[in-house]
Amino acid sequence: MTFEETYLNDNILDALYDMHFEEMTPIQEKCIPQILEGRDVLGVAQTGTGKTAAYLLPILSMLDDGNYPEDAINCVVMAPTRELAQQIDQAMEGFSYYLPDVSSIAVYGGNDGGRFDQELKSLRGGAPVVIATPGRLLSHLKVGNLNLARTSFFVLDEADRMLDMGFIDDIMQITKLLPQDCQKVMFSATMPEKVRELAVSLLRHPVEVKLKVSRPADKIRQQAYVCFDPQKLKVIDHLFQNGDLQRVIIFCGKKERVKDINRQLSRLKINCAPMHSDLTQQERDDVMYRFKAGQVDVLVATDIVARGIDIDDIRIVINFDVPHDAEDYVHRIGRTARADRDGQAITFVNERDVQRFQQIERFLGKEVEKLPLPEGLGEGPEYKATAGRKSSPHSHHRGGGKGRGHGGHGRGRKDRGSHDGKKKQ
Repeated sequence: MTFEETYLNDNILDALYDMHFEEMTPIQEKCIPQILEGRDVLGVAQTGTGKTAAYLLPILSMLDDGNYPEDAINCVVMAPTRELAQQIDQAMEGFSYYLPDVSSIAVYGGNDGGRFDQELKSLRGGAPVVIATPGRLLSHLKVGNLNLARTSFFVLDEADRMLDMGFIDDIMQITKLLPQDCQKVMFSATMPEKVRELAVSLLRHPVEVKLKVSRPADKIRQQAYVCFDPQKLKVIDHLFQNGDLQRVIIFCGKKERVKDINRQLSRLKINCAPMHSDLTQQERDDVMYRFKAGQVDVLVATDIVARGIDIDDIRIVINFDVPHDAEDYVHRIGRTARADRDGQAITFVNERDVQRFQQIERFLGKEVEKLPLPEGLGEGPEYKATAGRKSSPHSHHRGGGKGRGHGGHGRGRKDRGSHDGKKKQ
C-alpha cells in the first residue's frame, strides 16, 4: 500500500515524495488510517519497522489541516532517551518540510541552563509539537512553563523501555494533566504485563496493532565465543588484530563495565569512545558525531544505543555480556546488517550465561555458531547443549558490505525540489 492511498494531506505527501518514500511498512499501513480516524492505538513493533512515521505522519497531517489552537501544545511525544528524542525531532523536520505552521521542539535533560531557557522560550510560544523525555517535561510542568490542558495528541514511544528505566510515576503524573478527549498512541517493542496494564489505564478502546518480534536479519552472521570473563578482552584484541575494526559497537550491560572496557581498549591503542548515561548531552552528541563521521572506530555502549538510534553502516556488533532476553538480543544485533548490508554479531558467553544464551537460541530457532578461542588463551567453559543440540562447526568469517538505496516515488506530482529530510523512518 502506498502513502498516496491514505488520507494524508498533500503537504505531507510532497515531503514524502522528496524523501523517496512510497510504499508503507506493515506498521504504517495498519496504524496511519486508524490514527487519522481519531482512534487510540496500541502498537507492538520493534525498532526499524517505521513506527516513528506511523504516528508522526497522521498527526502532522491533521495538525496541518487546522482547527487546533495556535497558542497551545497540540502534540506531546514521550521518548525514553535523549538520543531517541533527538532522532524523532530530526524525522519531524523532514516530514514537516512543507508545513510552515507545524514546528517541534525537543525537550530533554543533561544540558546547561542555556538550553533550559531556550526550551522555555519555545514552550511559552506554544510549540505545536513537543518531543520530550519524561523527567525534563516534568521539570517544565512543575515550574509552570507549559500547559497540557488543550493538548490533542499524546504519543508514548518505547513504553517498555520507559518502564524498565523507572519512568512509570513520571508518565502517570504527566498523563493526568491531559484533557479527557486527547487522542493517545502508545508503542512498545514488547508487551509484558506491566505495559499492558499501562495501556489499559491510558488508552480508550484502542486499536491494537501487533507485529511479531522478527528474528534477526539473515544477513547478520551470528557467532559466539564461550569464554571466561578474563578471556573476553583478549578475544577482542585478537579480532581487531585480524580484521577491519571500523564501525564496531561493543554492548555492555552496565555503564561501569563500559567505562572499564573503554579504558582497557584505549591502552591497546584502539580508537574507541564510551556511550553511557553519565555523559552530558554535549558529550553524547560529540561521541555520536565522531562515530558517525568515522573519527571513532569502536563505540563501547550500554543499551542506550540499542534501540531507536539511526546508524546504518555498523559492520560488527559485539555483545560483551549476554543480553537479558531474546528481544534485547535482537535489538542489539539489529544495529548491523541494515539497509541491505551484511553484518556480523559476536556474543561472549561466560559460564553463568550459558542457559540464558540457550534461551536466545531457542527463540532464534537455531544454534549460534561457536568459534574456537584464539590460540594461547586456553580452554573456555563447557557449553552444555540442551534438548539434544550439538555444537555448530567452528569457523570464522567477517561480514561487510555496502549498498543502500530508496526506490523512486513514481508520482506524477510537480517537482518541488529536494531538501535534507531524514530518509529513515
